Amino acid sequence: MEHVPPPAEELALLDRELAQLDARRAQLLTRRAWLVSALRPQPQAPNGPRWSTPPVGHGWAPGQAWGSVPRTAKPSAPRSAQNVLLTLGGLLLTVAAVAFTLVSWGSMGIGGRSAVLALVTVAALTAPAVLLRRKLAATAEALAALALVLTLLDVYAVHAVAAPDADGLTFTAVASAVLAALWAAYGLALRQLHLPLPAAVFFVQWPLLLGAWAAGAPAIVVGWALLVTAVVDGSIALWGKGLGVRVTAGLGLAVMGSAALLTGLGESLTADGPLGAVLPGALLLTAAVAALAGAWRAPNGYAQIGGVVAGLAAVAAVGGVLRTAVPGSWHVPVYLLCGLALLSVVRAGLPRSAGRGVLVAAGAVVAGALVWALPPVAAVLLGPVQLVAEVWAGAPDGFQGALGESMGWSELVTAPVVLAVVSGLLGAAYRWWPSLVRAAAPPAAPGAKVRGAAGAGALALGWGTLLLAAAVLGVPYPVAVALETVLVAGLLVVAVRGAEWDAGTAESDGSGAFSAGSAGAVAGSRSAVSVTALVAALGGAVGVGLLALASEAATYAVFGTLVVLLAAAAVRTRAVVEQAVLAVAAVVWGTALTGCAAGSLGLAPHEAAPLLLVVPAVTVLLGARLRLHPVALPVELTGALGALVAVGLAVPEAPFLALVLALCGVLAAGAAVRPERRPAAGYLAAVLFVAATWVRLAASEVSAPEAYTLPVTVPALVVGVLQRRKDPEASSWTAYGPGLAATLLPSLAVAWTDPDWLRPLLLGLAALVITLLGAKYRLQALLTLGGAVLALVTLHELAPYVVQVAGALPRWLPPALAGLLLLAVGATYEQRLRDARRLKGLLGRMR
Repeated sequence: MEHVPPPAEELALLDRELAQLDARRAQLLTRRAWLVSALRPQPQAPNGPRWSTPPVGHGWAPGQAWGSVPRTAKPSAPRSAQNVLLTLGGLLLTVAAVAFTLVSWGSMGIGGRSAVLALVTVAALTAPAVLLRRKLAATAEALAALALVLTLLDVYAVHAVAAPDADGLTFTAVASAVLAALWAAYGLALRQLHLPLPAAVFFVQWPLLLGAWAAGAPAIVVGWALLVTAVVDGSIALWGKGLGVRVTAGLGLAVMGSAALLTGLGESLTADGPLGAVLPGALLLTAAVAALAGAWRAPNGYAQIGGVVAGLAAVAAVGGVLRTAVPGSWHVPVYLLCGLALLSVVRAGLPRSAGRGVLVAAGAVVAGALVWALPPVAAVLLGPVQLVAEVWAGAPDGFQGALGESMGWSELVTAPVVLAVVSGLLGAAYRWWPSLVRAAAPPAAPGAKVRGAAGAGALALGWGTLLLAAAVLGVPYPVAVALETVLVAGLLVVAVRGAEWDAGTAESDGSGAFSAGSAGAVAGSRSAVSVTALVAALGGAVGVGLLALASEAATYAVFGTLVVLLAAAAVRTRAVVEQAVLAVAAVVWGTALTGCAAGSLGLAPHEAAPLLLVVPAVTVLLGARLRLHPVALPVELTGALGALVAVGLAVPEAPFLALVLALCGVLAAGAAVRPERRPAAGYLAAVLFVAATWVRLAASEVSAPEAYTLPVTVPALVVGVLQRRKDPEASSWTAYGPGLAATLLPSLAVAWTDPDWLRPLLLGLAALVITLLGAKYRLQALLTLGGAVLALVTLHELAPYVVQVAGALPRWLPPALAGLLLLAVGATYEQRLRDARRLKGLLGRMR
């Protein structure tokens, strides 16, 4: 058996080990600090030791050899300083050469000029070779940069002296080709230099482009010149040596390739017929082939970019030719079908990254088509907002009349086709997902979340297709209302039964191989499809509700149907969140329905307020039926918002406001019967009843409210006393708060404007007695209410004298007194904070 020491002995052992570890750590830190200081260069005697004696207590064994110290050369100047000096020297020489060429050129003859530039250029080109043999690479790079500038000056000099009449663009194109060849040969001869080969790549960009421009070639020829240059850049980027060469070639490829593609796309979009679109199409197809060939050999990231470029260029090429053969409204569907044809790359055997890039290009084409087709769907949903200003003005002339004629519906006839094609494609992918995953090539093997997104997109786009098709076809108004209502019902069915449908989809595959992995896919897609259906149903409900406002009969039919559908869906679904959302929506539409009923009865807004409380009353009863169900609270809160709307409508008329407040108090009292709602609803009911009393008294212009409030206060206080006897732990706010507030607060409001002295005196005495009783029996409600009323009455009575005294005081005295008060509070801040906490604790311990 192992010896287990007692806890005290084990604790002492652990403490000793920790102390040893701390000592060892201190030794190591000391040794490290000494090593850092020893490595720093220090002035030393000629024959002195390199290092000083190690510090005492370094932790090493006594007499341990530290090792011999190797002799090191003197530290040379940092390379950064060397680079700065060389750069400045090269810049100065370059400036001098430019100044000589541009300023002092005319003071020499033709022979002298040529000889000087030639000699300087040859010397600048020869010197790097000598310097490289002496291993002065940085100096050689600086002189190579100077030689590069000198060759440019030589070109300028030749054009200005030897060929002044030559065309500038033509001469520049030829000079670029010569310079590219010269610097390529120079860079290959002196491979240690980093500048010549990137410079040669830079000069390669211009010969073809400037030559085509100088020859006045059409835009399509310029595009071919750009494309050939881009192909050369791509070849250099793939097979070139050195980072500088590849980066320069990559930048040239991006710029020249983009320019070539934009040129071909512009020519394709402006072509008048199929024959005119063939040449731009050939340019774009060649660019697509070149990009795909480069993507086949490029690394993963660049290969994916190449696949994207190839896919988009192919779509632009083929779609540009087909576009010219169809009417203008069919241009977007043509490009869409060409983009969908790229999906065949799944079985084309392309490399993984290139194939993924082509699929991204197809997705980009589809996204562009949707960007064109989706705004009209939003117009269909939000267009009926204009009917709010003219509620029940009569059914419009067709669906387009309710939406407005400014949309130009005749130009959007193909938008439903685009939505239908994309929706059908996504729906097929969602339906046959297991087979698609098994048959997909590696670049197209997606996950379960993609399936959910496909199902959600198919559902949303299918819904938008039907709405937009009805608008484009101009169906009659009743048909449009019925169609949108049926769509809302269908979406609610999908939202409620989405899980069952997804499970059936997974089982209908027929093969057991996918069943093991289908659970995660079904779960993810179920959530996406169900949530999309729910959001679309709520949005569709808003749209059809706005559309129905044109006709009174349609309003009642649609609003009633929506209430039934939403309530039935809330009862049928099992998901708590969806159930709560649907129940809340049903309450909202029920409130709107009661408002429509008030409008049909010809009631004024304040007269309609009591009628709006029907729905809050139903929510209170429903909450009592649901009790602790998670949906109960959202439903009751939504009903409370409806009651708040009713209160807002009744504000202009005080009698109706008092009635509405009293009815709201009844509803709150009914909710307070339930134990889980009692703390909040009980206080709310008391406040509403008291507020209703005040409003009623104010509406009746009562100058002596005590005659009405005291008969309520006395029995309320008696009930409070009986409650406290039965339950001594009951709160004083529940027992005495409503009764005291019923008299004190209305009397305070009247006393604040009463010029006589009797009411404030009696109210102050009553408040003083209540305050003393609260302090004696430690009752929080009495102490707080009585003290607050007493303070306000005192302030009201002393206000005239305070104003009079303040007017007699110097203007500087109030700010001075305020400053002194702040200083005193600041100086005794801690004590005042403790006093405040003590007072808070004292009040908190009261009942």
